[in-house]
Amino acid sequence: MTKEPARILVVGGGYVGLYTALHLQREARRGEAEIVVVNPEAYMTYQPFLPEAAAGSISPRHVVVPLRRTLGDCEIVVGEATAVDHAARTATVKTLAAEEEGTGTIDIPYDELVLAPGSVSRALPVPGLADHGIGFKTVEEAIGLRNHVLEQMDIASSTRDPQVRDAALTFVFVGGGYAGVEALAELEDMARYAARYYHNLRPDDLKFVLVEATDRILPEVGEEMGRYAVRELRGRNIDVRLGTRLDSCENRIAVLSDGSRLPTRTLVWTAGVKPHPVLAATGLPLTERGRLKCTAELRIEGVEHAWSAGDAAAVPDLTAEQPGTECAPNAQHAVRQARVLASNVLASLRGKPLQEYRHRYVGSVASLGLHKGVAQVYGKKLKGYPAWFMHRAYHLSRVPTVNRKARILAEWCLAGLFKREIVSLGSLEHPRAEFELAAGTGRHPEAS
Repeated sequence: MTKEPARILVVGGGYVGLYTALHLQREARRGEAEIVVVNPEAYMTYQPFLPEAAAGSISPRHVVVPLRRTLGDCEIVVGEATAVDHAARTATVKTLAAEEEGTGTIDIPYDELVLAPGSVSRALPVPGLADHGIGFKTVEEAIGLRNHVLEQMDIASSTRDPQVRDAALTFVFVGGGYAGVEALAELEDMARYAARYYHNLRPDDLKFVLVEATDRILPEVGEEMGRYAVRELRGRNIDVRLGTRLDSCENRIAVLSDGSRLPTRTLVWTAGVKPHPVLAATGLPLTERGRLKCTAELRIEGVEHAWSAGDAAAVPDLTAEQPGTECAPNAQHAVRQARVLASNVLASLRGKPLQEYRHRYVGSVASLGLHKGVAQVYGKKLKGYPAWFMHRAYHLSRVPTVNRKARILAEWCLAGLFKREIVSLGSLEHPRAEFELAAGTGRHPEAS
């Protein structure tokens, strides 16, 4: 009798989901496996390039990888997994088609489960945050923030009210990790450059504030490089507040724990992430922090036919000197874990032994704007242009597909020959607003 192919369900299309499915479709024998990938979008976002996309150095289309083209041998389901019944081997998925049909959700059966939904922004109960905060985790948020910053400069340039002007030119970023520091640095570079094209704005009129609850920023690059990053940012007239929290942002006023009150129309929230909510709806073993308990083979602990890696998984770090250490939830581990995970899933189907995940963390790189950066790689510390160049080279080597590598490299080369783009396309966020106004609905474009 012909053996039915194993149905492998991959929940999530981020680093782990994309690379796992990519390795599975390459390494699986003909008729051995049927791979289904579930993701809310039909693309994977390469998040390290979001700050450059927000600054206009890279086209937004080139920081995303289309799943259907990259995973040609996989079935792509655009939808969000809301629950998993592993005992019944089914996942509940909410799709656009199911909503249109009125059924709400569909059930997808599987034989092997790869659970890699990633993480979501961790929003604390800060008064006013839900109303005025801007996230920085998706390409839509990155481009929306770019448009917003340029629109605030337009407001400041055209108003005669000094309070409105000051609030429009004050940009507050909360969170001193990769996302917050790199987003602030790139957008500050872009905004101060754009100011030269406004007849009544000067670069020094713009006020950028970085708020970090701990006593350091960029902990991944080490304490010394973190201190250098603070000096570099402050040298650019960026107000870095360490050991400070955001207490409130109601009525567009950022109230900090040091007593400061900053009227601002821009508050960017990048203060950490938390596991995806679907993990709590799986019944699978979780850690105190809500991540899946995993073995070194990337199996979910105590469960057969279920695997995980990346942000969603607590994977033991076998290279660490201190027992009980877990792998950091970052892209460096996620990409390498995906390769081992895919091999182990196929080894399990073939009845072969599994391999353990081992990778010693080699270091980190961070951009601080155009031609500026910090890095600590293999114990060596770099700063300024060499660190910035290493940041670009490393991430160019890691972004999936030759197509995306070539497009990004071409854009960088062209950017060296021409001036920055400083156009705001805020209307892209409300494409029907103009038509609704013309059709007589009475709706203002901003209300759409």
